[in-house]
Amino acid sequence: QVQLVESGGGLVQAGGSLTLSCATSGFTFGDYAMGWFRQAPGKERVFVGALSGGGASSTYADSVRGRFTISRDNAKNTVYLQMNNLKVTDTAIYFCARPASVHYLGVTQPEYDYWGRGTQVTVSS
Repeated sequence: QVQLVESGGGLVQAGGSLTLSCATSGFTFGDYAMGWFRQAPGKERVFVGALSGGGASSTYADSVRGRFTISRDNAKNTVYLQMNNLKVTDTAIYFCARPASVHYLGVTQPEYDYWGRGTQVTVSS
């Protein structure tokens, strides 16, 4: 079965960096774009960014563009979220997700059918 497991979250000071990982199994990883979403305390889950299966195409939310970078290692079935210059407002639970359609670079939650359980990122001032 499809599984997505995030790791790498933690506590970091504002201005710092953190890299999240999402290890996957149960599907042909390289055929699918992968997305990252986040949910801040008391708020809805929102799109962070997505990367195509081959890694050539990506899209990011305005709030993270230029600070966050998604990459992937198709040999390891793992997608990463490199987060630089973190802000207090980046505090959230971060989720990786797989879209329902092969090759589709989705930006909305309904386009994704498998989700990890999330990893907490806390940015202190």
